[in-house]
Amino acid sequence: MSALAFAASSIHEFTLDSLKGEATPLAGYKGKIVLVVNVASQCGYTPQYEGLQALYMKYKDQGLVIAGFPANNFGGQEPGSNEEIGAFCKSKYGVTFPMFSKISVKGGDMAPLYKFLTDKAANPKTGGDIQWNFTKFLVGRDGKVIQRFEPAVTPQSTELDSAVAAALKK
Repeated sequence: MSALAFAASSIHEFTLDSLKGEATPLAGYKGKIVLVVNVASQCGYTPQYEGLQALYMKYKDQGLVIAGFPANNFGGQEPGSNEEIGAFCKSKYGVTFPMFSKISVKGGDMAPLYKFLTDKAANPKTGGDIQWNFTKFLVGRDGKVIQRFEPAVTPQSTELDSAVAAALKK
């Protein structure tokens, strides 16, 4: 683990590039509920984009942000360029929530944000290696992880919807 992962106390301390290559400080999401998701365009779970977009539309006016992080760590299921990923998400699923540049979510080249999210010292209840695409981290207004949802938990599930609704009420 890098010193950065241990030093960070919230996702608001990280800046990542948007899909268009613009530096995007996650501090801009202070006061919002953020669902951080590692996504892929050629995965069995890819249709979850539709549910993520619906969840975003349902709650965005109440303060929900969904942050999609394309990653090619599992089965080569996100081989495209940032431009290709953006075009796919827009044309196939009408994605309007923030999408970020492709990153790594496991291994030696893991992005610092994911080092923080998976760090068991920083996040004892939700830490641990990412097992597959569409792992979801629900993050509170303070930038701290509230809950983790594994890929099989769909955006339309009562479990995830209820957790988002509860977080928005706090």
